[in-house]
Parts: sequence; structure tokens; C-alpha cells
Amino acid sequence: MSSSPAAPSTVPGLDPVASARWASAIRLSSPWLHEEVGARMLDRLQWFREMPKSWLDWEPIDGGLAAHRQLRERLPDAECLVQARHLPQALAATREAPRLGWNPLQWRRASAPRELSSDSKVQMVWANMALHREPSPEGLMRQWHRLVDTGGFLMFSCFGPDTLRELRAVYAAQGWPMPSHDFVDMHDLGDMLVHAGFAEPVMDMERIVLTYSGAEPLLAELRGLGRNLNAARWPNCRGRAWRRQLVRALEEGLPRDDQDRLSLTFEVVYGHAFKAVPKLAVAPNATVGVDDFRAMLKGSRR
Repeated sequence: MSSSPAAPSTVPGLDPVASARWASAIRLSSPWLHEEVGARMLDRLQWFREMPKSWLDWEPIDGGLAAHRQLRERLPDAECLVQARHLPQALAATREAPRLGWNPLQWRRASAPRELSSDSKVQMVWANMALHREPSPEGLMRQWHRLVDTGGFLMFSCFGPDTLRELRAVYAAQGWPMPSHDFVDMHDLGDMLVHAGFAEPVMDMERIVLTYSGAEPLLAELRGLGRNLNAARWPNCRGRAWRRQLVRALEEGLPRDDQDRLSLTFEVVYGHAFKAVPKLAVAPNATVGVDDFRAMLKGSRR
């Protein structure tokens, strides 16, 4: 799971205590933007020649329940496992709904997702929109690496540095603390993947610009996406007068499109990497685990 609340953050400005507090909140629905990113990440699955026979969905409620169902439909014969901080809610939310009527075509149905066991290995870890709020991204990647079977792969997405750039400009102009912590650049994430043990990392990104009729729907969207995890955020709650000031600053300071709607940018980073066959260290005596030795033998036969 995520790092301990007491663990220091390796992400500039990210408060690990606030991150753990937000992660501990029980949620039963998924943000719209996370669903959209999950659908776009699903399109990237066509890049792989062999589909996984087993896969793990990391925090499926946050990652997108609709995306989870779409992925299960894409991989109907693959075993699905779930890892979540609130596992009962996640398993209940990802359980396939009963279908009414009598249809022989529905008799053969995929099994329900199950909990990840201590010795489970999967051919794919699917982690949608989880990494950007993790205090130790490389540490989480190492956890994913241990879960992926040799020859398997990781697919993930997260926010990148240009996310909320217009909102940051408004806060800076007002002299306020930043509205979020710094998001990690995709090149740094690629380096972390290699340090965590993955091979052949592929990173790309896109910018999604959302528009809003006003400041109120914009703020509602942001509250659904998460909270301000910046360690330098306001130390106490703001009052109604400050909120009115915030709304006015957003209405006046954010850019508008040609339809006079407020615009906000989200940079989305996508990444995937493989768990390569382990290499035997050159030494007079070497100790190799049974699983690693079998993987090396399979690799040599290829």
C-alpha cells in the first residue's frame, strides 16, 4: 500500500500526512476526469502483442470504476485482482451487477475480482491516477515491481507538472500559497521506473484543457479530484470572505476560451514498463531464487 504517514516525502512540497489522510477517506464513486484518463489509457493496451492472463487494479474506485469494467470486458478470460486501502468497498464496487433475463450467452461470465494475497503475482499492474499523490513514487513503483511476474508489465497514469498552471498563476498573483504540491516530470518518473527494477520504460503525456461556466463548478470539480496536499498550504481553514475573494480572483484571473468559459489545464502522464528476466551477477559464487532461475531458463530458451 501507500507509504506510512510518518515517512518523509520525496516529492517537492507534498505533505505525506495530508496525503495519507485523503487516501484514508472512503469513496464510492470515481472522478469523471479519472474515468476519462482510464479510457485513454485503455486505448494504449493495443500496443502490446500479448494480453495479460492476470492483472491487478490498484485502487479501482479512485482509478475509475467504469474504466475497470471496460478493462474486464477487454480481458474477459483474465483473472482480476484488486488492491485497495478500503478493500470491502472496492470489491463491492467492482463486483459485476446481476443481469436480468435468460440468455445462454451470459452463462460463461468472468469471475469476480478477488483480493490480492501475499504471494500473488500478476502479468499486469494497472494503476490509473494514483502516483501523483504518493509521497514516495519510487517506493510505490518497487511495490508494483514485486507484484508483476517476470515478463509482465506495469501501466500507469498520473498528473504532470503543467497541471493547474492557470490556477497557480492566480494564486501567485494574490500572494497565496500554491493550490497543490509540485507534480513529478515524466522524465523523472521514467528514471524512477528503472531504479525500481523495471525495464524499457515508455513515457508520454498530453494536456487536457477543461472549461467551466464559472468558478463554482470549477471548484466543485477540483474538490472531487482531491485536496491541496501542499505542505505550505494555509495552516487553518479559510472563511467565507476569503472564499468570495477566491471566486472573484478565479473569475477575473483565469483565461477564457472563445465561448467565455474559464479554462484549466491538466497534464496527464502515461507510462508503461516491463519486468525483465533477471540477470545473473558475475561472481565466483551467486545465490539465485528458484523463481528467478526458472525465469532465466525460460529466457535462455527463447
